[in-house]
Amino acid sequence: MLHPLLSNTPVWVWALLVFLVARGVAAMKPGETSLTKLAIVPALFVAWGIVSINHRFGNAWEAWGQWSVGIGAGVGLGWLLLRRATLTLNPSTGELWRSADYSLLPLLLVTFAVKYGFECALSVSPSLSADGSFRAAYLLLSGGFTGIFLGKYLRYLRASRLAVLGRTLDAAG
Repeated sequence: MLHPLLSNTPVWVWALLVFLVARGVAAMKPGETSLTKLAIVPALFVAWGIVSINHRFGNAWEAWGQWSVGIGAGVGLGWLLLRRATLTLNPSTGELWRSADYSLLPLLLVTFAVKYGFECALSVSPSLSADGSFRAAYLLLSGGFTGIFLGKYLRYLRASRLAVLGRTLDAAG
């Protein structure tokens, strides 16, 4: 049963996995990066979520509402994950220096596995999208993981803004 699932997975999904692993490994090293690069992962998960929900549930307001609730909870968690990070802005390059982020790779792998698992289940059994419990779990988890990446990005954005205003930021405020 595993072989047909893996072989019927589009190539872009495997390319996305490789990209996410590379981003997670790179985040384990402290260094300078741009806000644009930091926005890529949250943007990917927002886009993947929008496409998936639109495809599976269309304009169902309750689906979008559950996903949004998940995002809200995830943003708070993502913000907290970077509470001890050291973030400073290099005025000469305009890039943000950040300490190593060891939470990103495991989060990316778990997020990918959960989203992939739900998508496989829905592909094999499309009727699951009508099951209220399955639907809620899918939407809340998908939104929650997306929110975590958004929350982390918002913390980076805040650090950058505070640095521009001339305030120091040891632990991202």
